[in-house]
Amino acid sequence: MLLEGRVIGLVEDDLVMGESLVQGLSIEGSHVEWWKSVDEAKRGMMGTRPDLVICDMRLPDGRGDQLFFELAQKHVLPPFFFITAYGDIDQAVAVMRAGAADYTTKPFELTPFIERARALIQRGGGVQTDMVLGPSAAMREVEATLLKIGDARSPVLFSGETGVGKEVCARFLHAISVRSSEPFMAVNCAAISQDVMERELFGSRNATSQSFHHGFAERARGGVLFLDEISELSMPLQAKLLRLVEAREFHRVGGEQLVAFKGRIICATNQDLPTQVAEGAFRRDLYYRINSVVVNVPPLRDRPDDIPWLTEQFLQKPVDDAERFPRGLSSLAWEELLAHDWPGNVRELKNRVQRAQALTKTEWLMPGDLFPDAAKREHPLVRAFAPLAEARDDAERRQIMRALQLTKGQILEAADLLRVSRTTLWDKMRRLNVPSQEKH
Repeated sequence: MLLEGRVIGLVEDDLVMGESLVQGLSIEGSHVEWWKSVDEAKRGMMGTRPDLVICDMRLPDGRGDQLFFELAQKHVLPPFFFITAYGDIDQAVAVMRAGAADYTTKPFELTPFIERARALIQRGGGVQTDMVLGPSAAMREVEATLLKIGDARSPVLFSGETGVGKEVCARFLHAISVRSSEPFMAVNCAAISQDVMERELFGSRNATSQSFHHGFAERARGGVLFLDEISELSMPLQAKLLRLVEAREFHRVGGEQLVAFKGRIICATNQDLPTQVAEGAFRRDLYYRINSVVVNVPPLRDRPDDIPWLTEQFLQKPVDDAERFPRGLSSLAWEELLAHDWPGNVRELKNRVQRAQALTKTEWLMPGDLFPDAAKREHPLVRAFAPLAEARDDAERRQIMRALQLTKGQILEAADLLRVSRTTLWDKMRRLNVPSQEKH
């Protein structure tokens, strides 16, 4: 099949043409997300990563070229393949000059059309990987940034609280790069004694036997040297690391010969490095060498849309005896997950889900399975049947916060997304104590 495993976004309001394209593309093995308006396409693009977008030029609530121009300002786009009427050729040419992949005029034959779609995916499809970082707008933005810098050689610094998934992001960056076939050497700078860190990081030469111990930097070869909790390195080691970053070479401990460093340095920290620099706890020159690209990974409490998706990833699937595994989470458990503040972030979520799955005695995971450490707990039924007004307020608060997150705090855009006026949104934000994120 020509499009096996591909995801294609279709923006088409004509039901006959839409059905025909969905059927033809699906027969060739692709999964088609069909959006019938500009508004549907905008929302759909936030929750999926198509390999190609097939877009009609004229839509009931706008134009396909305007959709392309708007999305191009905010997202890393897949190739856009436009369907135009004869009278729209000038617009199609203009959008091609702006970066669209191709266009065709109506009517057209389906088989050549699918061949062109396949060629566009192969030509501009980028790197294919099963790894994704999460469906939330925040993590999609992180993912888009990493896709841009995947093949660069410059250092990258991931910042964020403990347990947010900085190493997962670093491994994703490695997986989508040209270095993916080379090693990913992860070093926890806080877990190795500083007395032995230099030897482990740079290797050493045994003066008696003339043999060598190859350190992490050498074993990384042309791949990635990932330094987690880099703020924990001692000042002498920071100085030696600076030479590695600047000159891309180093000496083994006890060695005289310079060793070339061929990999890429990726660092991570849960500390405020600028503050540590100001206090003299971290070298200023090293900080400015490793922060060529800084990627902040937000805490889990700020991206609740990721919680259900991550939970599904962490639930272990039955291998042979399905009776040993719960079927999933109860609705009460889902409520608990979404209400929890997650101070331990993704790591805490993973531990709670996997521990609950191992120890539960029920068919469905319950709140007590996930949070056995809660000292005082209302009866689950009491919490589940809170007053309707309170439940409605909680739901509206979550939805408003999601809209503000998706629109980066823009009140007018958030109001459009929620189908209310700007004034109504302001009133609800004040009543529900939702802070404004709009920048003035």
